[in-house]
Amino acid sequence: MTPTTPKAFPVSWDQFHRDARALAWRLAESGPFEGIVCITRGGLVPAAIVARELEIRMIESVCIASYHDYKNQGGLQVLKEIAPAVRALGDGQGKGVLVIDDLVDTGKTARVVREMLPNAHFATVYAKPAGRPLVDTFITEVSQDTWIYFPWDLGYAFQPPIRDGAPG
Repeated sequence: MTPTTPKAFPVSWDQFHRDARALAWRLAESGPFEGIVCITRGGLVPAAIVARELEIRMIESVCIASYHDYKNQGGLQVLKEIAPAVRALGDGQGKGVLVIDDLVDTGKTARVVREMLPNAHFATVYAKPAGRPLVDTFITEVSQDTWIYFPWDLGYAFQPPIRDGAPG
C-alpha cells in the first residue's frame, strides 16, 4: 500500500448504532437541547438515534450537498435552509440546538452550518483532523486519508486481502 492510497474503514450497522448511542451518552451531559438539526443526508441516521436516546422531539434538517460522486468533495450547495422556527430557538443563534452529522471531514460543510447557527452544539460520530476543530463532541477520530464506508453505502461482497492491494 502506498502512502497516497486511502485507508478503508468499513462500518457495520451494529457498529454505527453503538457509536451513535455512545455519542448520545456523551451529549446527555451537554444539554438540555431544544431541538436537533441534522445535516443531510449523513446526519439523518445518527440524529434519529440521538433524538430517541435523549428524547428530543424537535428534529429539523439542513440539506447540503458536498460529495457529488461518493469520492470527491466538490463545491457546497445548500439545498434546504434551516426552518425559521428552529433558527429562533434559544438565543436565535443556535443556543440549545444540537447539530448532528455522521462525519466531519474537511470542515467545509461544518463551517456553513456554523455560520447559520454559531452558538449550536455541533456533534458528529466520526471526525477527521481537518474538520475536528469545528466539532464540539465526537466519538472516533480517523486519519484524513481514511475513507469511511457507512453501512447505508455497503452491500455484502468478497473483500480481497490487504496484502493483495485492497485499500484496507
